[in-house]
Amino acid sequence: MRLTNYSDYSLRVLIFLSSGSQEKLVNIKDIAEAYDISKNHLMKIIYNLGKLGYIETIRGRNGGIRLAKQPSDINIGEIIRQTEEDFNIVECFEHGNTCVITPVCSLKHIFNKALEQFLHVLDQYTLEDIVKNNTMLMEYLDLNKK
Repeated sequence: MRLTNYSDYSLRVLIFLSSGSQEKLVNIKDIAEAYDISKNHLMKIIYNLGKLGYIETIRGRNGGIRLAKQPSDINIGEIIRQTEEDFNIVECFEHGNTCVITPVCSLKHIFNKALEQFLHVLDQYTLEDIVKNNTMLMEYLDLNKK
């Protein structure tokens, strides 16, 4: 299974915001530069993370973004469920499935069980668990220079 870039970048934004001072406002340009990701692409992600209640956006000259929740309150499994378009691992998960062996195939059940376990594992972690190595993350993201 592979997550979309959208989910990956959503997690990266949240990691970035929780790696530095969580009260400090950050601008999108800093995140885009740290990860070498398109600023325009990040704007869509940040807008969605704001709608979902994970980040707070402050407009204006001295504005920026910051976490709206504590890292311990941001569940990784929940984020993945909200940022992935679907979890259609194989064709038989999709509407309009044309696979002729679907009625007798055991793969759908096996893949479904694997997906449930995958999400179950992610549900056991929060953003706080991911950023425990805060000092090293700040170094790799060049946050100590800002």
